[in-house]
Amino acid sequence: MNIAKKLLLKYTSVSLLLRIAIGLTIGAVLGLTLPGWTGIGILGRIFVSALKGIAPVLVAVLVISSIAKAGKGLGRRFTMLIAIYLLSTFIAAVCAVVGSFLFPVTLQLGDTAGAVSSQAAGSLGEVFSNMLTSMVGNPVAAVANANYIAILFWSIILGVALKTTASTSTVQVAHDLSDVVSRVVKWVIQFAPFGILGLVFTTVSENGLTVFTTYGHLLLLLVGCMLVNTFVFNPLISFALTHNNPYPLLFTCLKESGLQAFFTRSSAANIPINMALCKKLGLDEKFYSVSIPLGATINMDGAAVTITVFSLAVAHTVGIDVSFASALFLGVIATLGACGASGVAGGSLLLIPMACSFFGIGNDVAMQAVAIGFIIGVVQDSVETALNSSGDAFFTATAEQYDRKKSLKYGI
Repeated sequence: MNIAKKLLLKYTSVSLLLRIAIGLTIGAVLGLTLPGWTGIGILGRIFVSALKGIAPVLVAVLVISSIAKAGKGLGRRFTMLIAIYLLSTFIAAVCAVVGSFLFPVTLQLGDTAGAVSSQAAGSLGEVFSNMLTSMVGNPVAAVANANYIAILFWSIILGVALKTTASTSTVQVAHDLSDVVSRVVKWVIQFAPFGILGLVFTTVSENGLTVFTTYGHLLLLLVGCMLVNTFVFNPLISFALTHNNPYPLLFTCLKESGLQAFFTRSSAANIPINMALCKKLGLDEKFYSVSIPLGATINMDGAAVTITVFSLAVAHTVGIDVSFASALFLGVIATLGACGASGVAGGSLLLIPMACSFFGIGNDVAMQAVAIGFIIGVVQDSVETALNSSGDAFFTATAEQYDRKKSLKYGI
């Protein structure tokens, strides 16, 4: 028992980032040299499943506890944060429009629609109808199925009810429960290096490097737009609000949050990681315990890029002459659709037919683009998730810094 405890202490004393880097390297080497050892991949599936399993519970108890204990002044922060999330997502869509006009991409559309078994959303109205219906779903089922829109809705309602009717001791019980679940999440995160080893092994052994040669141009456009948004426009938004150098904060968020989100490819799984990052940054727990799951719903820069680039690529492929004004309106559609992406099975890719319908492109053609999206998802979805998830923490910190400066300046 003592030996196991000493080994565990020695393991946790090493930087988590260094352990992740080692796991990544080992996974890549094993994937290239021993692709037949498929059992290694189970490490990744166990890790992601564990995070996905505990994340909904964590979000629910944190939001309930935070709302119940919330003081005055948080309303201003949430108003500003929602505005930042939406602005950033729209700028990402516009960036994708400009990129698609400067470097137009065409797709090799064949008989691949059958590779997609899920149903895509038919219209923007349908997306939001599904989202609103999902929001008021059974709260117990919401936690079981990781329906974060419903989790947020019911947690806020329960938190407000607890704040207005419960005794101080009851509120403290909710806070203690959130601490317990947070501790469990920290234990799970300590095993991230093994999970990432398994995830990288599976990715490399199954896909190799062929994805870069077949869809290189498309991937460059997608990733390029996402990186420009990450390193140029998001920092500009932060600087305009705080007048601080945004890059130290940005690189911290990318290192602590973006890196793990890249490999897990799950915003849901990365919510507890963002929670831990916000605590490390010294942010207000009452604020970030709600802002982080909120960001996982409406801060969807990468999704906006994906929807816009794919839709314009399909239009270019079938020979539709798209004006720049029409493309900008597509950016608005992509922004609104991206905010509802978490309420649609399959995420941003299944919103491509909805956006393509704006140009009169049929569902059969658009679904072929969705099939291509699933093929390159090993890269596209990884970068998209890293951008979205790290941005949640980045803008949460920005909104809090802005609010603090404003409070000091005007004494509010």
